Amino acid sequence: MSESSPTVTLRVGVSSCLLGQKVRYDRGHKRDRFLSDELGPFVDWVPVCPEVESGLGLPRPTMHLAKNGDSVVLIETKSGLDHTRTMKAFARRRVRELRELNLSGYVLKKDSPSCGMTRVKVRNEKGMPDRNGVGVFAAILLQALPNLPIEEEGRLHDARLRENFIERIFAFQRLNMLFTGGWTRQQVVAFHTAHKLQLMAHSTKIYRDLGQRVAAVKDLPRTEFRDRYIGDFMTALSKVVSPGRNTNVLQHCAGYFKKQLTFGERAELTDLIHDYRKGLVPLVVPLTLIRHFARLYDIDYLKGQYFLDPHPRELMLRNHV
Repeated sequence: MSESSPTVTLRVGVSSCLLGQKVRYDRGHKRDRFLSDELGPFVDWVPVCPEVESGLGLPRPTMHLAKNGDSVVLIETKSGLDHTRTMKAFARRRVRELRELNLSGYVLKKDSPSCGMTRVKVRNEKGMPDRNGVGVFAAILLQALPNLPIEEEGRLHDARLRENFIERIFAFQRLNMLFTGGWTRQQVVAFHTAHKLQLMAHSTKIYRDLGQRVAAVKDLPRTEFRDRYIGDFMTALSKVVSPGRNTNVLQHCAGYFKKQLTFGERAELTDLIHDYRKGLVPLVVPLTLIRHFARLYDIDYLKGQYFLDPHPRELMLRNHV
């Protein structure tokens, strides 16, 4: 890993309306400025509007999810016309196409009966809405691509969830690059080593389990190792890091140059880490000093850790967590 943040463009699926495309039922859009203006320069977007692409047209009647026995259906609100079968057939076909594009992530439109990922309104038999549904397209996407980082734009307004999602899409891209072609044991070990502190921050248990698996990589079938490593790696990163876990890793980092630091430098770093844990400064503050000491004292292990730079610094995500 270089000392600068990764800046390679990556491919991410997105609900078309979030990029400002006028594909809503009323020919409107729901442009999200973080996605289009801030994340956009680092991303090759793959826009998808399931409702337009499945042939429902513009403008179109409003639709909602409704309980129908043991299943949930997608119906027009006024006419009651059922579009479930059409939408599911489209979704299966479109998701197969998306799989071939090697996406690194996907951002869905919240509350949408086709794209909503969580807490979508489902009308029960009495016509009352319960927020316990998943959009028809989103459900098939989530099932078909379980390791893919997927989020709703509404949840990305939360600074910690936003930082976690962006961290995952860049990590997933690196994973895909690692396991493309004839990967070697040495490449796996190097990849895992560079992500150790990142994994430690998310899940100590998975960090330890993956370490044992990497040590035994030559004893496992290649496909089994790859699939289990990717699955567990992404499961670990899906766990949002708490300030306490980040503090533990920051203190671990500080241990790598405790002999080189002067008394004043050690006290300054210790104070900043404590200030971060108490919520007085954002994560970027102690991280900046750790990066400085890692370069100053030429600590190769730390300079190679993605924990310090999991995504482009220009996004300034760690200024807010």
